[in-house]
Amino acid sequence: MEPLKDTRQRLLDTARELFYQRSYADVGVQEICQTAGVKKGSFYHFFPSKRDLTLAVLDESWGGFRESLLGNVFQPDVPPLQRLHRLLDMAYQHHKAMKEQCGHVLGCPYGNLAGEMSTQDEPIRVRVNRIFRELEAPIAAALDEAVAAGDVQALDTTATAAAMVAYLEGLSLMAKTRNDPEVITKLGPAMLDLAIR
Repeated sequence: MEPLKDTRQRLLDTARELFYQRSYADVGVQEICQTAGVKKGSFYHFFPSKRDLTLAVLDESWGGFRESLLGNVFQPDVPPLQRLHRLLDMAYQHHKAMKEQCGHVLGCPYGNLAGEMSTQDEPIRVRVNRIFRELEAPIAAALDEAVAAGDVQALDTTATAAAMVAYLEGLSLMAKTRNDPEVITKLGPAMLDLAIR
């Protein structure tokens, strides 16, 4: 008999991939179950609704992504402005890998869901907003260090970090629209101009 944890994980993994490749509205519980090889009754054992599954997908996905960000991009021994360059490179590498894997730039999974669901489902909107806010935190910390080191002039690091996240989301949307990850390398460096004025 398959462990319950494995069944739940298959549902999470399947939903994450299907939502990302297509959309939230386009993917139903039945398809998630069929693709995951899980009976519908098992789905409802773990998740009362598709929304609950989506919130769990967001939590798990963001947990892994945040760990990667802190471990690979925002390392404290890396100069603060270099961390921002690494963030852009991480975005570029992600979009490039998606294009190579499936032929399309898929955009940011959080931005995609925000664009689709923010006016449709308040708990999902709140969760995605929290993810964006948590992404702003290490950017603001890097900017604080850059200001303290004299690398950039004094600025509102909280507002600038929020603007940088908005810029990153815009880059992801443009890369998706043009189906071209090179948008990140061409337009991404201008994001740093928000701090280096």
